[in-house]
Amino acid sequence: MPIIRCTLLTKAFVKRIRRLYYNMAITSVSVLVAMAVGGIEALGLGAAQFQLKGAFWDSVHRLNDKCGILDHCIIALFAMSWVVSIVIYRWGRLDRFEVKTRELVSFGNQFS
Repeated sequence: MPIIRCTLLTKAFVKRIRRLYYNMAITSVSVLVAMAVGGIEALGLGAAQFQLKGAFWDSVHRLNDKCGILDHCIIALFAMSWVVSIVIYRWGRLDRFEVKTRELVSFGNQFS
């Protein structure tokens, strides 16, 4: 996984707009995954603490017990999001946009 991420990062940082788009896409997916995992964990803790029963709570308990499957789903979600973001980036021809930045002005070594 880290090798794939580094390869994508290297290709993403060639252009500034690509880097911005990549960061927005991955950050959005990361937030959604964090909220989903946190929500499942919180629901599982609440169900265990208050001894909640029912079909919904049983499914929450099963999700908490099978974290390995959830991990694989998260990896698949990230892979799909990379593919979808690349397709949207190319289909939308976002390379035609240019990000302009200001140069930082250096005042020399003021603190020596």
